[in-house]
Amino acid sequence: MRRATVKAEPHKWEFKPRFRRNAFGWRSQPAIQRVKQAVGEIRRVARKDPALGAEGAVILLERLSPALERVDSSSGAIGAAVNNAITELVPIIAGAPADPEAREDWLDRLWAAHEADQIPYIERLADHWGELCVSTEVASAWADRLLGVTRMALSPDKNLRGHFHGTSACLSALFHAERHAEIVGLLGVDTIWPYKRWAVRALAAMGKKSEALRYAESCRGPWTPDGEVDASCEGILLSSGLVDEAYERYGLVANRRATYLATFRAVAKKYPHRKADEILADLVVSTPGEEGKWFAAAKEAGLYDEALALASRSPCDLKTLTRAARDLAEKQPAFAVGVGLLALHWLVEGYGYEITGADVWTAYSATLNAAEAGRSVPETRERIRKLVEAEPPGGFVAKILGREIGL
Repeated sequence: MRRATVKAEPHKWEFKPRFRRNAFGWRSQPAIQRVKQAVGEIRRVARKDPALGAEGAVILLERLSPALERVDSSSGAIGAAVNNAITELVPIIAGAPADPEAREDWLDRLWAAHEADQIPYIERLADHWGELCVSTEVASAWADRLLGVTRMALSPDKNLRGHFHGTSACLSALFHAERHAEIVGLLGVDTIWPYKRWAVRALAAMGKKSEALRYAESCRGPWTPDGEVDASCEGILLSSGLVDEAYERYGLVANRRATYLATFRAVAKKYPHRKADEILADLVVSTPGEEGKWFAAAKEAGLYDEALALASRSPCDLKTLTRAARDLAEKQPAFAVGVGLLALHWLVEGYGYEITGADVWTAYSATLNAAEAGRSVPETRERIRKLVEAEPPGGFVAKILGREIGL
């Protein structure tokens, strides 16, 4: 097929020579950095020339897998970087103004790259295929092109079924072509969640939201990520205006993030009508025995009494407590003193990972600085002395602070 010409000024891509076959060794960090730099370059160009930016995005996606073949992917870091790149590049390609020939050329090149993806790195590109098609007509044409093999791959006949790298692309194209009933019909077999979620979306798009919820819940199992099912169900309820039900049933679990603070932020952002203290209390109840880990969320929300109470119920990260004592010494001296004392309390109790004498001194100094701001130095010193005095003989904290506090 003749390659269409993108109407844009000639451009020399900086990333292009860096992404040649086997360009990277086994270490993932240099490759991750180059991927981020390439995406940044494409974004900058796309702001000025969307069509040229889209061409750059296609070039990078064509080159990613061959360039990364030797990279150690066991940690998942390089895979996450590529998935993030795909998430950023797809809207650039889909949103660029292009004539039908240019877009057809982009799709053909991306399909060839996806077909040749051996690791695979750009596997998730297929989930965005309908979006890349842009129009319902193009999406429908691609769905027809892939439908025969997809139907065979999903066949209940074990002699016919098997893996087809284009199954997700076909389902995505069918969805964007608004051929929702066909998706539901195709997925009336026992298959995996990455495919079944398209049936959930199709049922919801058809207005069958109760049926979509039931179908999603029926997909739970050892090989299905509960978080993805929760997020799908939450989205259905929110789109139906059932905000309270969405919160009660899925809000806390569907918005789990890498940290407790990030989880609190995600829930609070999605449910702004809920009070911060209510959200915090619900999250705390959902993780019994881990109350102290919600300290940072309570502090950020200005719930200082709750933050102190949480950090006193179970251990909290020492550096988080010490940083809070330091940062809020002037604005909230009483709170800062309380936090500093809790940091010392958990040190005395033996909690903390690879604790050094410097950590003990930092917590002690932050507490006294806050006490000075709140004009409570004598009583704070006495409270510290009693804390450390209660440490078992030969304790680490006493060795560091004993002479300073008169033990």
